[in-house]
Amino acid sequence: MKQILDTTYSHHYNYIAGDWVNGKTEKQNINPSDLSDVIGVYAGANEAQTQIAIDAAFDAGKFWSSWTAEQRADALDRIGVEILARAQELGYLLSREEGKTLVEGIGEATRAGRIFRFFAAEALRCGGEVLPAVRLGVAVEVTREPEGVIGIITPWNFPLAIPAWKIAPALAYGNTVVFKPADLVPGSAWALAEIIARVGGLPPGVFNLVMGPGSRVGNTLANSTKVRALSFTGSVATGKRVGMACMQRGAKVQMEMGGKNPLVILNDADLQTAVSVAIQGSFYSTGQRCTGSSRLIVEEGIHDAFIEAMSRQMAALKIGHALHQGTDIGPVASEDQLQQDLRYIALGQEEGGRLVCGGDLLERDTQGYYLNPALITETHNAMRINREEIFGPVASIIRVSDYDEALHVANDTAFGLSSGICTTSLKYASDFKRHSAAGMVMVNVPTAGVDYHAPFGGRKGSSYGPREQGSYAREFYTAVKTSYTAAD
Repeated sequence: MKQILDTTYSHHYNYIAGDWVNGKTEKQNINPSDLSDVIGVYAGANEAQTQIAIDAAFDAGKFWSSWTAEQRADALDRIGVEILARAQELGYLLSREEGKTLVEGIGEATRAGRIFRFFAAEALRCGGEVLPAVRLGVAVEVTREPEGVIGIITPWNFPLAIPAWKIAPALAYGNTVVFKPADLVPGSAWALAEIIARVGGLPPGVFNLVMGPGSRVGNTLANSTKVRALSFTGSVATGKRVGMACMQRGAKVQMEMGGKNPLVILNDADLQTAVSVAIQGSFYSTGQRCTGSSRLIVEEGIHDAFIEAMSRQMAALKIGHALHQGTDIGPVASEDQLQQDLRYIALGQEEGGRLVCGGDLLERDTQGYYLNPALITETHNAMRINREEIFGPVASIIRVSDYDEALHVANDTAFGLSSGICTTSLKYASDFKRHSAAGMVMVNVPTAGVDYHAPFGGRKGSSYGPREQGSYAREFYTAVKTSYTAAD
């Protein structure tokens, strides 16, 4: 699709060392629901500007880490209050630039505000402990200290929530931040940075925003010796490069890299519950969630009834402009992502799958990346569409004979982020929670959808390093120090 660009827009700069700074390149931010709608022009930093931001964060750390926990808590609380007060406005911007529905956009903005307020309280809870020594006359004390400069690289699918759940704990525990958002969605990141810069009251250099491509900004963050820890969410291929760069220089690294999440539906499941869980987990947010359920593993006794009910409910979904009332599913976020989705839909059929619903491009009043959610049946777990992350509104059905086969198929993947089961059996629900090889397990609820106060993360190829969110975040954003002191 050819983009139709407007000529009226505003410019948005990077935030480096307490100042708004123009970049060396610039990029237009286009609404995927309406390609004629230019949201704005956003500056792109180069390697030198990124290094200036890193240097500023490094220098600011000496002062920022000396702030009391209460001062940091107050700063984060001010930020959270501002985000919540502007949740409608921020949600509108998010939906306009990323394509998720307005209801989802406002919900994500609200979540971002609550994350900052949660970590405002957590700043006061980062305690240590005193241990009994094994030697007479020696006291043992365990404390936590900030790591230093934290590099933060975030994806495009949650442009407010994921930056919030990385930036907030980094600042809460006394670190400084250099934040690189996804190049596709700079608008939400810039709006968040503007709030942090204006109401946080942070010293210059404590928080920095450097927009631009990963080849320049991301690589500089990953390779700078002053960046002591880096938190990354994105693709497996990029994550591996980031991880290797950090580990080669001994930096701490945390990576979330996607999934191929199973939803098991047993014969005893409530059919309407199972269909609702599958629809929400597979297709809401246009299927662009790393926790989405892309593999529907269905026991043969309910298989046909499930497909019939699933197809009927899919046909009733309203796909359209993200900002329009009544839209269930918005557009795909970009042309590249749309083409990837279409390639996998074609591949699934070439591999022997049957496209029973959706998968076609849709025309709406505005030109956008509109794709009818696709359901592919008669697949098996060795197919590429069941091995590789598609990251779009595409789900496949795998028929199994019983629970044991369902569990085996669910775990037969290189990923391990989220998994789910629909059943009315306490026995099977309990067994699945125990034996699912995923970091997060859902019973009769969608695989996508997590709470901000609970740990987030997966196993195997989905995640590397400590968990994100909740009190578990301190494991990544702090360094443990053990001190021994003679008692006399």
